[in-house]
Amino acid sequence: MNRTYESPVVHPAVGVLDRNVAEAVHSGLTARAKYLPSWLFYDAAGSHLFDRITELPEYYLTRVEREIFHRNAEEMIARAAGSERLTIIELGAGSASKTLVLLRALVARQGTATYVPVDVSSAALQLAQNNVRKALPHVDVQPVQAEYMRDMSLTSPGDCRCMVLYIGSSIGNFDPQEAIELLQRLRAQLEPGDALLLGTDMVKDLSTLLPAYNDAADVTAAFNKNILVRLNRELAADFDPDAFDHRAIWNREHSRIEMHLVSRSQQAVRLQALEFSIKLAAGESIHTENSYKFTPAGVEDLFESAGFIAEQSWYDEHHWFGVHLARATDRLEFPLESDELEPGEQVA
Repeated sequence: MNRTYESPVVHPAVGVLDRNVAEAVHSGLTARAKYLPSWLFYDAAGSHLFDRITELPEYYLTRVEREIFHRNAEEMIARAAGSERLTIIELGAGSASKTLVLLRALVARQGTATYVPVDVSSAALQLAQNNVRKALPHVDVQPVQAEYMRDMSLTSPGDCRCMVLYIGSSIGNFDPQEAIELLQRLRAQLEPGDALLLGTDMVKDLSTLLPAYNDAADVTAAFNKNILVRLNRELAADFDPDAFDHRAIWNREHSRIEMHLVSRSQQAVRLQALEFSIKLAAGESIHTENSYKFTPAGVEDLFESAGFIAEQSWYDEHHWFGVHLARATDRLEFPLESDELEPGEQVA
């Protein structure tokens, strides 16, 4: 049963509770199969650890996507803009390091540009703003602090075409139906003809896929366990991160990598600020993240279900990663009920 926390709630051990965190943790840890939503990874420490992950030799995703942008940025901008000026809006902007490649191409094309980074983290937005303004002074940066996953409220410029970036394979963290609904909410904020540039990790051999989530330096393990450190701090919990093992596995049926925290022994954990405890059996897991892998047909189906039409895709030489341009159609009618969309075929 979900618990609703009226805001604000003050607890003597932690101060003011974040209602979203409290409700998500209570719901996840009291479920029959325990889970925590992956957005809880990204406190300050978790964001720093993820930046380290993107630099690991095993973690091909960021490196390969950046290479795709370097090779194709001018064409991406030209295709998205057509004969019009273009404004770029980015969901989950982070530091905007990869976006600089596209913004350089945009400034070269039209002289000046507007960039709207959207992120829940004020620190990330400040970093993105500083990075872009330092590298590209002709770009007008208009940061928006918002939880776009829950409250999609974008202002599409009326005097030029808009391209929304959702890169880094972030869409893969959503279950298929959630991914459709997220893109449907995005489509509802756009004008017909506006563009979406979406990054997706593609189905591939497991010898490449699994090490990206099980790196030799155990940075991903530290990133996974940091979610428990956050709960200790924000909810006065008493998790022992060393009492859990990091585990990343391939779920062939659902075409996804799953990350889990697996209890090494039978244990009980108290979450003082939420006034409840949980028990974990030896070998019981807390499911912390999914990362869905796509096929080209799966990407096209996703776009069609959300009110976009696929226009062009760019891949690295191995087809490990794809960046896809889609256009908002002139219709906003979505099915009231849609079958679950599988993101890709299974690895053979």
